[in-house]
Amino acid sequence: MLRTIILGSCVSVQGLLEKTLPDGRVSVRVGDRIYTGQPVHAAA
Repeated sequence: MLRTIILGSCVSVQGLLEKTLPDGRVSVRVGDRIYTGQPVHAAA
């Protein structure tokens, strides 16, 4: 499943969902790298 996360105030990353952490952050895989950040919630 493709997910988008926020890494900083202006940086977002989109990749394949790796795992969801207990504190609400998610990890996504982009190629051979894994990024962890706050998920972007879908607009209503």
